[in-house]
Amino acid sequence: MSASSLAAPLTILIAPDPRLKARARPVRPEDGAEVAALVPRLFDAMYAAPGIGLAAPQVGVGLRLCVVDLQPDDKPAPLVLINPSVIAASAETATREEGCLSLPNQYADVTRPARVTVRFTNLEGKTQDLSADGLLAACLQHEIDHLDGILFVDHLSALKRNMILRRLAKEQRQKAAG
Repeated sequence: MSASSLAAPLTILIAPDPRLKARARPVRPEDGAEVAALVPRLFDAMYAAPGIGLAAPQVGVGLRLCVVDLQPDDKPAPLVLINPSVIAASAETATREEGCLSLPNQYADVTRPARVTVRFTNLEGKTQDLSADGLLAACLQHEIDHLDGILFVDHLSALKRNMILRRLAKEQRQKAAG
């Protein structure tokens, strides 16, 4: 990869791009340089969108890597998750409205476990566990879903999912035409 391609802004893929449905492979030690170069660009793309989470598959990189920043109190709180997995989830569920940078302007209520514990590796190579509830729990599950080729609409009924995907396709056609 050339230095100029590293500087180019990342393009967020839009559904139904088939790369969004592919399962990402685990990050290996030999991927360190690629991950180190990709992380700041993921944050740049996420903040520019603007969003609160972005997974590598959403920019066409098939690695189990995502970034999250809920910006509590309007202060950056960037979180990098390498090879994240949910290791515990509450039986209690919570329903929140979700959107996705790969499905712009589309929102729906999604029911997920209310609390989760996620195990991941940080940029320093240390394994960490993070327990979360509320918006952070939903965001972590949403981004980990991306690593498994799952979009938030896949948690909806076929009818709701098809309505959203048709509306998105129509908006994308109008945007391309105008």
